[in-house]
Parts: sequence; C-alpha cells; structure tokens
Amino acid sequence: MIFDTITAISTPIGEGAIGIIRMSGPESFEILGKIFKPFNKNLSSLEMRKMYYGHIVEDERVIDEVMVVKLPSTGSYTMEDVVEINCHGGMMPLREILAIVLSNGARLAEKGEFTKRAFLNGRIDLTQAESVMDLISAKTTRGFDIAMNQLRGYASDKIKQYRDHLISLMAEIEVSIDYPEEDIEEITYDKIGSTLSDMDLSILKLIDNSKSGKIIREGLKTVIVGKPNVGKSSLMNALLKDSRAIVTDIPGTTRDVIEEFMNISGIPIKLIDTAGIRQTEDVVEKIGVEKSKQYFNEADLIIFMLDSSMPLTDEDHEIMKLVKDKHSIVIINKTDLESQIDLQYINTVLKDKCIIPTSVQNEQGLEALENEIQKMVLGNEVDVQNKEILSNTRHIQLLKDAHKNIVDALDAVKSSMPYDFIEVDVKNAILNLGHITGESVEEDLMNTIFSNFCLGK
Repeated sequence: MIFDTITAISTPIGEGAIGIIRMSGPESFEILGKIFKPFNKNLSSLEMRKMYYGHIVEDERVIDEVMVVKLPSTGSYTMEDVVEINCHGGMMPLREILAIVLSNGARLAEKGEFTKRAFLNGRIDLTQAESVMDLISAKTTRGFDIAMNQLRGYASDKIKQYRDHLISLMAEIEVSIDYPEEDIEEITYDKIGSTLSDMDLSILKLIDNSKSGKIIREGLKTVIVGKPNVGKSSLMNALLKDSRAIVTDIPGTTRDVIEEFMNISGIPIKLIDTAGIRQTEDVVEKIGVEKSKQYFNEADLIIFMLDSSMPLTDEDHEIMKLVKDKHSIVIINKTDLESQIDLQYINTVLKDKCIIPTSVQNEQGLEALENEIQKMVLGNEVDVQNKEILSNTRHIQLLKDAHKNIVDALDAVKSSMPYDFIEVDVKNAILNLGHITGESVEEDLMNTIFSNFCLGK
C-alpha cells in the first residue's frame, strides 16, 4: 500500500532538551536531502539506522543544529521510509523545521496516522495499535505491563485462534449446506454443539480475566459521598498526601467536584470529592449537590462517609438508601471524638458493606481503606503475567457480543434448527472477533479509533 509523505512533531509541546519531528512516506529521504546538511559527510553516504549531526537549512540559512536518522521501510515503525529529526526542544525550532518539511512536499499527519499506517501496512493488528495509546497513557506499572503484553500480540493471537476455529467450523457447516448429496462426511449437531461450547467457555474465561484489566487501564472511578462536614475533603487530601481540597469547619465548603488520580497497589484510582449531599438554598452549592448525585450514579465505587461524633441525620439516612445497592465502602470518621452514632443501626441497614472506623485527622484507618479497595478490585491479585488479559472496553464488549452470538448458535443447535440459522450466528461471532483485531473492521470505526491518538503518533 503506497501513501503520500506525512510529518508531525512527535514530542510533547513545551520546552525540553530535545524535540523530534518525524516523517514517513516515499519522499521522506528526498525531502531530507533538500533541507539537511550533514557535518563532514555527503548526503549520499548517510547509512540507514545511524545518527548524523548537521544543520537544517533553508536558502542557505541555518535553522538549527540537529541529529538525524534514516529508517528504511523494511524495519521502520510504519513499514515506510522514515526520517526522525532531533532538534532543540523549544517550540520555535520545532515549528520552524516542521514548516520547512511541509514546504518541501510533506503534509501534516492526522492524529494517530503513523500508527494507522503501521496497521494498514500489516506491521501490527488493530489490538496492538490501540495498545500503543494504552502504553502512553498508562498510570501504573500494572497498566503498563498489560499494555505491553497486548502490544506484543499475546491477546490478539488468542482472539485470532478463536476466530480461526470458528471459520473452520463454518466451512464444515457450509459444505453440508451446499453439497448435501456429495460423498462428504456430514457435520452433526453434536459436533457443532461440542465445538461451540468449548469455544464459549474459552471466551467467557477471557472476559472474566479482563474485568480487572479494564479497571487497571481506565482507573476505578471512586466517589466520596456524605453530608457536609463529615471529612470528605480531608479524606481525599490524606489519600493523596496533598492539600488538594479546601478543608474548613464550615459545612458546604466543597461546592464543585474535585478529581485526582492516585495509585493503590498498581490500581489507578480516579478519586472524586463531591459537594456534601443535602437540601440547600444556596444556588452555587445546589449545583454542586446535583453534580454529586450525577457522579454518584456513574461511580465504580462509592466511599460513603459518616460522622461518628454526631447522631444520624435525615441527610445520612437519605444517602444510606442510595448506597445500599451500590458497590461501596462505609467510613465511620472522627472516631477520635466521643461516639454519638448508632453503629448497630448502620450495621443492620448496611450489613453487606465493609465498614471501616477511621480518624482521618489522625491518619487512622487509611491503610485498611486502601487494602479494602485493592481487595474489592482484584480479589486476590490480578496476574499481569497472564499475557492474554484484555483491558480495552471496545475489545471486551466485542468479546461479549461474540459470546452472545455463540449462545444463539447453541440454542439453534439444541432446537435442531436448519444449519443456515446456525451459520448466521457463527458468522456474526467471526465478524465480532475480527472487529477486535481489525480483520473485519469498517473504515469509519478505524478512523474513530485512530482519532483518539496523539498527533505525532
């Protein structure tokens, strides 16, 4: 597949020691020849995969001193001729050089276009391509390890294996449909059912293993809720080990939602401090309370805080009703003060919840909270050595879709439906698995996926 030549700045915006401009395409080496003057070397003598010192020039004017490397299509990231120009890392040198490259025949790359070309040229499949952004955005070592395993193709190899088995099965079904009179061993319902059952068990196991992978990739959306002045902002500051939220004795200090990421044993936690949920006439606080309720409904985990030094209020009872059916941990805060709260009632109403006594001010109970979060998310441990874990929501949903297709096919087998009906469901399962790796992906979906990438990637 032949494309035009693209270019982009591949390092983050801002000041740094080095900035990189990347070119990819058939005219990369030709463009470099027009703008690069190597030190004590002829352009024709520049070898592949070696760094060369020289100047980027325009009309004999030196723009910057740089280091340049040429990468041949046989071994480059995009499977095209690639040039990388390492210049000084300020925005002016990068913009100047980018403008010169563009004026000599390249065009500005679209978001993710370098990785898109690596996919279209067959160097990586779609699962591996998407893992590139997971590597870049990984917030913990666990997340990085899972993304690296996906980039190395372990998960996509397993998906392709499932797909190949289903294609073989569909071929046998089609032979039985198209050539019923031929002297060919006809496939039986028992064989179809056995093959599909084995396949479904494997897919369900991969889906189950990937639940923790999704959390490690995207972070656990954890919302701290409670009435005003129970210590929500203090808890957030204590967990972050930073004064991120304003803390006062005045109820209703937090009027908006505050979000920060933290790391608990390799789990990225998106910690959200919300406005205290209560009835209020303050217009600004009222907006904050509505936001709190919205985040409450979208949360993966709720940390519900109560004040041990006060009897339960109507606001506490209201929030307890909301929390009952949510994935939540209950914090009884201010245990350093004389207890006024009805613990027996709380244990009765929230009997299936983990209830942790704390004194955030004295940093008591925080370790127990972190341990409980880890236990709830990972069970015993997520094994990042399991190289086939998926973490991408799109991939997991497509696996679930393929599972449903197989269940539908099994229902058709049990009902002894004509093979044509079974074939439709098997074909849909093959299609959904192909959407994961890119073997059956529409152009619109592909463009959407790569539009989420960095410009220079």
